Parts: sequence; C-alpha cells; structure tokens
Amino acid sequence: MLDSLNPEQRLAVQTMSGPLLVLAGAGSGKTRVVTLRIARLIQSGVAPERIVAVTFTNKAANEMQQRVAELLDRRSPQRPEISTFHSLCVRILRRQITHLGYPERFAIYDRGDQESVARGALREIRAPTSQLRPSDLLYFISRWKMASLTPQQAAAAAAGDKQHLAAAAYRRYQNTLRSLGALDFDDLLVCTEQLFDEFPDVRRAEAGRFDHVLVDEYQDTNGSQYRIVKALAAGHRNLCVVGDDDQSIYGWRGAEVRHILHFRRDWPEATVVQLQDNYRCTTEILKLANRLIAFNATRYPKVLRAARPGGQRPRILQFDSETDEAREIVADIGRRITAPGVEPRDVAILFRTNEQPRAFETELRRTNVPYVLVGGQSFFDRKEVRDVLAYLKVLDAPRDEVSLLRIINTPPRGISQKTVRTLLSQAVAAGKPLWDVLRRPKQLADVPPPAAEAVGRFVNLVRDARKRVDKGKLADLATRLIDRVSYRDEIARLYTDPHEQQARLGSIEEVVNAMAAYQRAADRPTLSGFLTEAALGNRDDEDDKEKQLQRNAVALMTLHSAKGLEFPHVYMVGMEEGLLPHHRSVADDGLAIDEERRLCYVGITRAQDYLTLSLALGRMKWGKPRPTKPSRFLFELTGQAEKA
Repeated sequence: MLDSLNPEQRLAVQTMSGPLLVLAGAGSGKTRVVTLRIARLIQSGVAPERIVAVTFTNKAANEMQQRVAELLDRRSPQRPEISTFHSLCVRILRRQITHLGYPERFAIYDRGDQESVARGALREIRAPTSQLRPSDLLYFISRWKMASLTPQQAAAAAAGDKQHLAAAAYRRYQNTLRSLGALDFDDLLVCTEQLFDEFPDVRRAEAGRFDHVLVDEYQDTNGSQYRIVKALAAGHRNLCVVGDDDQSIYGWRGAEVRHILHFRRDWPEATVVQLQDNYRCTTEILKLANRLIAFNATRYPKVLRAARPGGQRPRILQFDSETDEAREIVADIGRRITAPGVEPRDVAILFRTNEQPRAFETELRRTNVPYVLVGGQSFFDRKEVRDVLAYLKVLDAPRDEVSLLRIINTPPRGISQKTVRTLLSQAVAAGKPLWDVLRRPKQLADVPPPAAEAVGRFVNLVRDARKRVDKGKLADLATRLIDRVSYRDEIARLYTDPHEQQARLGSIEEVVNAMAAYQRAADRPTLSGFLTEAALGNRDDEDDKEKQLQRNAVALMTLHSAKGLEFPHVYMVGMEEGLLPHHRSVADDGLAIDEERRLCYVGITRAQDYLTLSLALGRMKWGKPRPTKPSRFLFELTGQAEKA
C-alpha cells in the first residue's frame, strides 16, 4: 500500500492515533491519502464500523467508499461510515430527534418546499413582497441558522427594518416546519448540534459509536459542523482532518477558514503533515499560483512543488471588449481541438459570475464548438420530478402539507383552489393536519359534491398506494402510481412539442431508475430512506455536474464549480477589478479579498498543461461601453506587485 507514496503522504497514512492535520495542497493526492489511511486503520485491527469519515459531496463520499473497498479487497458486511456531513446528521437525527419533539419519520424540505413555507410565513405577518420576498427571507434564515441563531436570537440581533421583518417571519417559518414534522437542510446540522448541547447522554452515545473521526475538506466547515466534529472526537481524540487553507472559497455559505488555521489551538498535541508535491500542474503554472497565494498573510506557509517539471508559460491576453475576448478565446479553442489528441472535453473556460458566459455561449454556438454550461438547472428542480417526489413524500408522511398541496390537484382532478382554501381553513380551525380533514367525509360538508367526490377518490388513491409501500419493489410502486394518476397524459397536455414531452418523461424515468438503484444498493431499503437520499442529493449538484462533464464538450463553469476538477487546457476569463476580485469583496474588508485571491488560486491550479488568463479593457454596462481595470491579481502573480 505504501510503496507509491512520497514521505509526507506515508507519514499521514501511518499516523494512526491522536489529532492529525493533513495540509493537502492542490493536486497533492489528498483522496488517495485519506482512503489509504482508512484502509490502514482497518488492517491494523480497528473495526470498520468504528470509523466515520465525512466530506461535503455525495460524489466524494461514494468515491472514498469505493476506493477503500478496493484496497481491502474483501466483502465484509461491516463498512466504515463514509458520507456527507448532512447524511451523518440525518442518521443521528433518525435515532435521536424525538428528544427535540420531532417525529422519528421527519420530512426534509428542499428549496421549493421551503419557499412555500416562507411564502406562508410572510403572508401571516402581512409583509409586502416588495419589501421582503420568500427568497430574501430564506437567505436571512439560512445565515442565522449557519450562525446557530434561534428566531428569538435573530430578532435580538436584527439590524434594520428588513431584518426585523425577516426575524418575525423566521419564527413563523420555524413553527410551521415543526408543526409539519419537517426540517430544512440547515436544520439537519442545527438540530444535531442542539441535541449534543442539550442532551449529554445523546452526545456520549453518538460519540461512543466511533473510535476514529476523519474530515475531508476541513477548510469548508461552518460553525455547526466544526462543533459537531469536536463533540464526536473529544473523548478518544483520534481526529484526522484533511484540507487546504489556500482553497477555502466558501465563506459566503458559512465556511470559516479559521477552523483549519486554529487546529493546533484546539488540539495542542496534533501532528501536522504538509503535502506539497503537486502531481497535476507543470512548474510554470505553479510558479504563478505560489506567487499569488503568498500575498495572503493569514495562512500556513507552504510552496507547491511540481512533480511535472517544465511546461509552457501561462499566457495573459487582453482584448478591447468582452465580445472580442469571447471571439478570440473561442477561435483559439477551435484551433486547439483540431490538433491530434486534444478533445473538447480537455478544455474549460472559468469565470467569476454567472453573467459572463453569455458572450462565450454565443460564439461557441456560432462556430459549432460543442460546449456544456456546468451547473444549470438541477435535476431535482424540474417540475415533473418535484411532482413525482411530492406523491412519494405523501405516501411516506401524509402530514407533509407542502407536498400534499402540490399534488392534491396535480394532475387536475376537479379540486379547485377555492375548495383547497376551504379545507385549509377547516384544518386551521380544528388545529389538525390537512390530511386528517381530507379523510373525514363529514369535514367535506361545505365543499361542492363533485369536489367532495374528487377529494374522496384522491384519499383512496393515497391509501391504496400506502398499503403497498413496504411490499415489493420501490420502482414498481412509483411506476404504478404514475400510471394511476395518468401523469403521462398530464405531460402530453402541458407540452405540445414531442421532444419536450420525451425529455419530461425521461426525467420521470430517471426517478424510477434512481429508486431501483437505491433498492439494489441499500442494506434495508425503505421509501423513507430513498426520499432522504433524494433530499440530500437535491442540495448536492455533483451528480448533475458529473453527467454534464461526461459529454465531449468544452466546459463553461464558475470558479467555485471548478474546485476539485482538472483540465489540460484552462482559460480564466474576465481578469478585471470588479469581476475577480468581485466588486462586493473590493468594498468589503481584507478577509473578503483574501478569499477572492484563494478563488483565483483555485482557478490557476485547475490547469494541468496550458493556462490562459484574459481580460477585456472595456465592458458594456447598461448598453454603454465602460473602461475596466486589470485585476490586481494579474500584477501579483506576474511579480509586478509588492506585498503589504
């Protein structure tokens, strides 16, 4: 196992007890070290189920699990727990959440579900949409939850009318979730942390399940994740964290780089191993990367060393306008992909903001160069997918009111909005879930007879399907349900274009395929388990990204989306003040500029062989050309700037 490792990698793998910080620079073989270390622990006698490893995407977790299995070359029924933070928290909450007053079979609300609840909360406080939209409210709520602030604490900390309004709606939003037996994505962390804080016995029981804790991408942890990890490892202190402070680029979603910077402060006896051999980039590319990141004062001092010496010097190109930039860059790509051995998939165009790719898409289409815009609409955001999942959620938990309201007249079955409002009013007046009102014929007295009959048919449909939930295959359950509600006819009614119809049916088929795949892979498959997996996948766009990148096409993506990837040819475009660094960061403090510099560093270190940086000397703003300034990072990485 150890023969192919360099000395630093070997030290990281062989340090098997006590706190360990592995500072893994870009392209330094981090995943290999983590998986080898897990395999080594098991070979040394640690029971697999006593090891937990957490990371941030399903793709990374699955890859790690697969590699560990290959290294051990055995099919033991016991496996280490390798998953995302949120999946780990779901497992803990399924065992313990009743302590917090939630049902064991709680629902996990995705973004669409959250917006429905947020809209209701804003209606309750009569907030005008011009002042606070549902998306604005969810932004504030997510920020507060990432800071572990309750609605009461948020109200005390609110600044300005908008935040005070949001804090009032936050309380109603949270009360609604609780009454529906539901958690949103942030609650998975918040509730786990709350359990550990308020119930020491629960914390000891959950921490006692493991003897070793490993955390990948530790620089991306937020406050809740940091405290959950500390709680799990405090007893045995066998905590291994792997990450790179120079690649901490998710501050906007709560990640705090200080967690990795202060690791020795939290764990004074920690061993620190630095992986500085880069196996991805050439020497010439790494020269720029090392020169740039050295301008960040608060970091672990390290210099990446190229395992691939030499290489072509990166180019810096400037153009008169963004149109010229797109035209010339695409022409350059066109020439490259006609060379032997170079495919469109070998090329990536990286940009800072979502507005930038428009000009490049126009030019790529004009010149017939295949491309894919990575990170478009998520599979789980498509209407037909949301409809089918809503049906399945109602079968699993009929009190899930958001899902119930979505499907009660989808496809149309004669239950009008007026009827739904009447039934909702009755539910509120009786203090009961909507489902309880629907299944009691006496409650339908105020509803027109045809609508009451339609409600009765709907209730029977759900009841009949629920009887089959634990019998047979989940995929068959979904297929029968889709047929029973005539959803294929609904697609034909909504979309006249045959290609569109086929695409929508393909999405539904993919849900059924996902259920079959889940049933094959899970030890004890349940509908609830599938819905949990789907809910977590909804927030992890790695699967969609992976499918998009399988196409033989030039990849257009943001710098944030590019983290963890590599390409032989990389074009970083729009290297201008206001774009990179982004204007919001320029107006902010030095910490924000540091993160933008790390983002630029991540972009540079995606390039394996060839790197091109480009800027436009002028850009259109509201239909008028405006001059731009070259990014300060260009002066820093070329050695034309002095450190402060």
